[in-house]
Order: sequence, then structure tokens, then C-alpha cells
Amino acid sequence: MAFVDEAKFYVKAGDGGNGCVSFRREKYVPKGGPDGGDGGRGGSVFIEASSDLTSLLDFKYRSHFKADNGKSGMGRKMHGRKGADHTVLVPVGSIIKDAETGEALADLDHHGARFLGAKGGAGGRGNVHYATAQNRAPRQASKGTKGEEFWFRIELKLVADIGFVGLPNAGKSTLLSRLSAANPKIASYPFTTLDPQLGVLQFGFREPCVLADVPGLIEGAHQGTGLGHKFLRHIERTRILLHVIDASLPDDQPLDNFRILENELKQYSAELAGRRHMVLLNKTDLLSEEEVSALRKSFADAGCETLTASALTGKGLEELKVRLAEILDEMGS
Repeated sequence: MAFVDEAKFYVKAGDGGNGCVSFRREKYVPKGGPDGGDGGRGGSVFIEASSDLTSLLDFKYRSHFKADNGKSGMGRKMHGRKGADHTVLVPVGSIIKDAETGEALADLDHHGARFLGAKGGAGGRGNVHYATAQNRAPRQASKGTKGEEFWFRIELKLVADIGFVGLPNAGKSTLLSRLSAANPKIASYPFTTLDPQLGVLQFGFREPCVLADVPGLIEGAHQGTGLGHKFLRHIERTRILLHVIDASLPDDQPLDNFRILENELKQYSAELAGRRHMVLLNKTDLLSEEEVSALRKSFADAGCETLTASALTGKGLEELKVRLAEILDEMGS
């Protein structure tokens, strides 16, 4: 299934119903007396975050959303029925922007968060409101007002506890598949992950957490190079960044790759670069113990908290899970 994280859509609130011109039939009252009821208010369009959704795929098939119009008033001072509201469900993490100006209007960052996208029009007033001592039989009523209508742009930022970042072929997809029930595409060539992937890590001794794997980043990603740049926003909401580094690369490449990732995050967002993070040296099954120790020392000298693992064989993953749980607990999760 395709992953869609941007969309444009139109919302139209219902128009208000018209007021009614009506007269009751009553002896000695001119024209029977006014008794026209008010029109009903038009329905409004609400945008609501739902944890049941993970993508904006539905917007590919439907981009116009309308609420019902209010009904016109009737005689005997009967008000018209209010138009039904319409609720547009979007994934948690959706940001609603004005389609023309790009101004952010709402950040729906939790389940049930709501935004009034378009307000329904007011109902018109019936002629009962226009009676005066001089005009006891008014033939005047007002029309309902038009409901609001807007074009919005919606952007999705995935909400997760731990975000995986790494260069292509670092083994992030394999790691996600071993830590959760997610089933991402895994292959031996770069950019097999074309869409962000989510998984749930079950601990057994604490509440589970959500993992997010974004497409591999390359140097210049913050400027739009490669596939990962448009997905950098998906790790903005993650609490912990896990740098997944291919430890099997020769010489100083693992540490150089980490520095590339650090620089890309810094260029994209200084706040993101300063977030709690740790390094996972992956593919250590291809190294000797001496090589692993030397590599860990080089990262320690660079001030990095480092763990080692092999996502392919599973070695070191239990230690990783324990450490991630400890950090989440420290952060109050």
C-alpha cells in the first residue's frame, strides 16, 4: 500500500437555511400575525486526528468534503433543522496549512484533536422578528448566510518514540523487522525503503513504544538530495534518534558516515540535532571482536553512546531493547 504524507483538499460548510415569511390565522390580528420561523444553521466541517490512520492515502481518492445545508424555517415559528456537521479524519501528526499562504493553522498531534475547518452559515431570521408597532404584518425575512469554504494543504509528521536514521543499506529495515512485527522491503541495494515505516516494539516489562524508520539519508539530504530529504520531518516528533551505522565498512567510514548524518540533522534542524540519541553499530557479525572493540572506542572518543548488534543474526538486540527502555523511562515515558 502506498504511503502518502502530503495532500491538498477542499472543505465547504453548509449554508444557513432561509427565514420564513408566514402568518397565523387569528381573529382581530392583521394578516393573522407573523409566525415565520428561523432557518437552521449550516453544518460545519471539522478535521479530527485518529490513531486508526497512518497515511493520507484516502485523500488520493477524495479531496472535497462538504457539510449539509440548514433547512429553511416554517410557519408556526418552527425553526429549520440544523445541517449535519462533517468530520474529516486524518492521522495523528497531521499539520493543516492554508493552501495559498502556507500558514500553519493546526497541529493535530494526539488522538481526538480537532480543528474547525469551515464554519456553517447562520440561519436566516423569520418574519416574526420584524414585527413592530408600526408594521404588525411584516413580509420580510432574511436569507441564511453562506458557509465558509477553504482549500487546505495537509502534511503528515509521523509520531513515534524512536526514530531510525542512517545512510542507505545500513540495515535499518532489517532492524525494524527484527524489533517489531513490521514487514518492510529488505534487499541488498540502496533505497529499498521508499516510504517511512512504523513498527511497535513490545518489551514485556513495560508499555510498548513506536518505532519509525525513514528512507536512507545521504549527504546533502537537507537540501533535497536523495530520497530521504522529504521524510526528515517524520523524525521531528520522535523522542530518541537511533543512528544505525554499517560497522562492516572499511577504515574510518563508519565514523565518517555518522558525522554525515549529524551534519544533515543539524542543517535541517538544530533542535533535532540536539535531541537524545545513541549509535547502533550494525552488521557486527562481519567483524572480529578486536575490530568491534576498536570501532566502539573510536565512537566513544567522539562522545557517542554506542551499542553493537547484528540485525541479521539478532545478536545484541536484547541489549538494545533494554537500553532503549531505560532511556524512555529516564525521559518519563
